[in-house]
Amino acid sequence: MFAVVFVVALAAFTISAFTGGGAGLVLLPILALWLPAVGVPAALSIGSTVSSVSRLALFRRHIRWDVVRWFLPTALPGAWLGAWLLALVDLAWLELCLGFYLLASLWTLLAPGRMAAEASPVARPTLAMIGLLAGFVSGLTGAVGLVFNRFYLRHGMAREEIVATRAANEITLHVLKIALYASFGLLDRPVVAAGLLVGVAALLAAWLARGLLSAISEAGFRRAGYLSMVGCGAFMAWNASSTLVARHGVSAGLTTLHGGAEASLRWGGEGLALEWKFDEGFEFERIVPLHQVPPDIRRRALALAEGADQLVVEEVRRPGGRRSYEIHAWHGERLVKETMTSASPSA
Repeated sequence: MFAVVFVVALAAFTISAFTGGGAGLVLLPILALWLPAVGVPAALSIGSTVSSVSRLALFRRHIRWDVVRWFLPTALPGAWLGAWLLALVDLAWLELCLGFYLLASLWTLLAPGRMAAEASPVARPTLAMIGLLAGFVSGLTGAVGLVFNRFYLRHGMAREEIVATRAANEITLHVLKIALYASFGLLDRPVVAAGLLVGVAALLAAWLARGLLSAISEAGFRRAGYLSMVGCGAFMAWNASSTLVARHGVSAGLTTLHGGAEASLRWGGEGLALEWKFDEGFEFERIVPLHQVPPDIRRRALALAEGADQLVVEEVRRPGGRRSYEIHAWHGERLVKETMTSASPSA
């Protein structure tokens, strides 16, 4: 696992130097295989601190202090709030939202001339608001560079200015987050070890990227930045979706029936199905708990449940308001199924 993290971190930080970021977001799911979810942002912050220090050492003459002065003061309280809420937020849903946000950059990438049109300075109040949001998201994830890459590209900065200014904005942010994570008890030996490993890879990547950055044009740098946003967004959306599907037992299917077909979507103990038959038309099926069915249906379901391995009750609705219930009781491989129409109102 150590070798995998190091190789992925080295490649990610090297590429991020001339695509405008993304190393931390790529490493999120990799580190999640090694560390608990609440430890991943802390490890990323340690590695990203080393990366920012190395980039400052190489590109400090290109820092845009006019951006730093407005970005950083609001980013720091935002990072504190994000770190404080870390244990309360499901990172899989956050990763999914960030993934779709990054995928929206595909529109800019495909629209002719749109990247050049977007290169205009951002107003100072907007800089402060972006800093607040960047700090907040960074406190939750430990990495945020690529999410706000559009801001740096729109501000009209040269490639060296983007690398240097981002490092200047992020180094104080990362140091604050490390202190916050430590105060919240999130820094243990595995987290620190993972962070230092990522930091060594980031240090080597900064040295490798110094020569690569001078070989790419400004237009190529901007295009690479948007490409990395789209690619990382697709990866994050897919990874988060896979995690949520596995966690909640989500499944979907299309089944051919005698004289029709059924499309179904199920998650955990819930489920929806749309069935169509040539002779009956459409019907909508929904798994319902016993306490939501009418008393007479409930009594019959409990009777069928005696000795059964599994019991499922589905509410069936058809056009015209007709409603019935299907009771499924499994006894090993044998399925007992009854369809009933209630004579009493729902409970």
